Amino acid sequence: MKLLLQFVAVATGLVLMSCTSPQAEINQKEKNMTDNAIQDSNKSGKDTVTLGAGCFWCIEAIFQQLKGVETVASGYSGGQRENPTYDQVCSGATGHAEVIQVTYDPAVISFVELLEVFWGVHDPTTLNRQGADIGTQYRSVVFYHNEDQQKLAEAYKEKLNRSGAFPNPVVTEISPMKTFYKAENYHQNYFNENGNQPYCSIVIRPKMEKFQKVFGDKMKK
Repeated sequence: MKLLLQFVAVATGLVLMSCTSPQAEINQKEKNMTDNAIQDSNKSGKDTVTLGAGCFWCIEAIFQQLKGVETVASGYSGGQRENPTYDQVCSGATGHAEVIQVTYDPAVISFVELLEVFWGVHDPTTLNRQGADIGTQYRSVVFYHNEDQQKLAEAYKEKLNRSGAFPNPVVTEISPMKTFYKAENYHQNYFNENGNQPYCSIVIRPKMEKFQKVFGDKMKK
């Protein structure tokens, strides 16, 4: 949580008091859940989590850079329509959120560390909105894949709200993962292939620079 608080301070200019480390903040019960999740995941060598934090181009670019992250796919989850298109999701009528689905090695990066980055790189206090992107498709959401992920995400959200890390309450939705629909090919690896586009230069690149400043030790070499 200390790194998350540092990121929020960098991003907002707030002076945050009484920061505590993840080790001091997460109690023994939650630590045991993390250890169990890691042990279970190591049987297959990787785990999966699905996250929404506004436009998927932004969060995809960040999570691609994390050590232990093997793949990142942009897509849609949490809605009613089967096989939705980008235009349908953008209309807000399908109920889907723009998300990324991340496969990662829990022996290298834990689920809690992924949550720390997730909550650090977007504003989880604005309901159905990230900056100029407005609508339920841009909601902050954790789609958990198992009970351990659910408990850890709910506990971390509660601690963020108790700590006052953000000036307003965290409104991130925490819901079970159902169906993930991979987005159209032109949405995949978007920042790396379109870095000179205005949205990438104006919106994504500044987020990347802040992320690199705070979470540099978690980045791939």
